[in-house]
Amino acid sequence: MKTIAHTGLAERAGRALGRMLQKLMRLDRKAQEGLVTQGWSLGAASAALLVIKLVVFGVLAYVAFWLAVSLALLALVAWNMRGPAAWDPEGKDKPEWREGHGGFGLYDKNEWRHDMGDPDQQ
Repeated sequence: MKTIAHTGLAERAGRALGRMLQKLMRLDRKAQEGLVTQGWSLGAASAALLVIKLVVFGVLAYVAFWLAVSLALLALVAWNMRGPAAWDPEGKDKPEWREGHGGFGLYDKNEWRHDMGDPDQQ
């Protein structure tokens, strides 16, 4: 029996994200302290950093939106480029000219004639 627990991928990813968040919070505190030492009030420094965070988030959301739109358009173009061969690869559903029960004419795969002319007037 093992005495050491195996850490899974989810736990490692969570710990890595936690460490990254701690580093970002530390950088935020340092930036706020730097603005305060330059003469900014604590409220103004916090507000300025919040505005910067919101602008960065907005730019990232804008880029992600247009990336998603371009990928969706690319998928639609790829779907459209498949052509009619995707659902009728050999043209089996198309009517063809041949001799059938009502004479020579345009028949489909179910033996239905599509060019309804009078077969007696040939």
